[in-house]
Amino acid sequence: MNAPWKSASAANREPFVAYVCDEATAEALRPVVSEMGWAAEKVHKGGLRNAVQSLSVSASPLILFVDLAESGDPLNDINSLAEVCEPGTVVIASGQVNDVRLYRDLVASGIQDYLLKPLNAEAVRDAFTHAQMLLNAPKHAEPVNEHPHCSVAVIGTRGGAGASTIATSIAWLVSDKERRTTALLDLDVHFGTGALALDLEPGRGLTDAIENPSRIDGLFIERAMVRASENLAVLSAEAPISSPIVTDGAAFYQLQGEMRAAFETTVIDMPRAMLVNHPHLISDVQAVVIVTELTLAAARDTIRLLSWLKTNAPQAQVMVVANRVHPGAQLEITRKDFETSIERKIDYTVPFDQKLAAQAAKLGKPLAEAGKSSKTVAPIVDLAAHICAISVDGELVKGKSGKPGKGMSLIGKFTDLKGLIPRKAVKN
Repeated sequence: MNAPWKSASAANREPFVAYVCDEATAEALRPVVSEMGWAAEKVHKGGLRNAVQSLSVSASPLILFVDLAESGDPLNDINSLAEVCEPGTVVIASGQVNDVRLYRDLVASGIQDYLLKPLNAEAVRDAFTHAQMLLNAPKHAEPVNEHPHCSVAVIGTRGGAGASTIATSIAWLVSDKERRTTALLDLDVHFGTGALALDLEPGRGLTDAIENPSRIDGLFIERAMVRASENLAVLSAEAPISSPIVTDGAAFYQLQGEMRAAFETTVIDMPRAMLVNHPHLISDVQAVVIVTELTLAAARDTIRLLSWLKTNAPQAQVMVVANRVHPGAQLEITRKDFETSIERKIDYTVPFDQKLAAQAAKLGKPLAEAGKSSKTVAPIVDLAAHICAISVDGELVKGKSGKPGKGMSLIGKFTDLKGLIPRKAVKN
């Protein structure tokens, strides 16, 4: 395990806290804890479950001792600690399972040590001494992982055009097929469907960010986002209809900035009203996808959006996607007439497929995943591949299909710096 880096708030954190399952373990720890100069009352009852509950509302200590004796699946259960444990913490675990493979898995994944119960005073002393040595060792700043980044905003011309469906599919394709670390930011705070389409609970991350913009940083992003897969994380909300959101948009802009640092691609599901109320949110995106239906009202609003984007987001590549396109005889406006009206070509046409849409909804999967070999999904695949070729400076960046994603140092995994579990041990 690499030596943990010292976080900025280390001076304000407890030097040691323990959470144990039984009095015998507590009695074995207290004399050694006192000998190390720490407070014996910091040995608490409750094991891993109490540790997670307590650290979710308080800063984690520099050295954390956690008892896994009541855990039926230590490798999986300890993953919950990732949601509440801050960088810089050295984690020492104990348990009753005498299994060399478990020991190796825990240590290899970043846990500093695993002590077998009943505890031996000498072994505990050695583990604590080694943990202190790691904390006091010279800290070497790790190089920042620079990576090309693309932010894409997906905007529907009309309600029901399917912008959220396209946004979710783009995010899934970029993360799964191109292996790029991807954030899906659903800015429809009351009625967003990003999490729902991925069969996830949205959580309170987005509403917390809006209410407390000063809290937004890398650690907040790590805790607030919900992982859909190894390379895809979602930030959305399902705020009560009775609770209007009052914001100047600063929180949204700040969120986008943090996501640029943590991910290679950010897909923003952006309601049209956001452009009216917070036009600055579009100022840093590299691509805009306008999702439309072939109707008279949609043609009018496509024209308005294209004009608005030309003025407010001249840096962005704009792509027009005709979605839910029915057979020719059922169209309100033909493709040719629509293109004549908006004075440009439609870039991608997605056929209407009610059966596939219903199947995706039932499975809790994005359209692109539910219909991998479908002709309906093919244009969305092409769109996602094109987006992956757009970097922050406008240069082309080739996709990395089949290669591990990089840059996801913040989301949903434990790292050596945190003394926790790597992605490989986390179940999707």
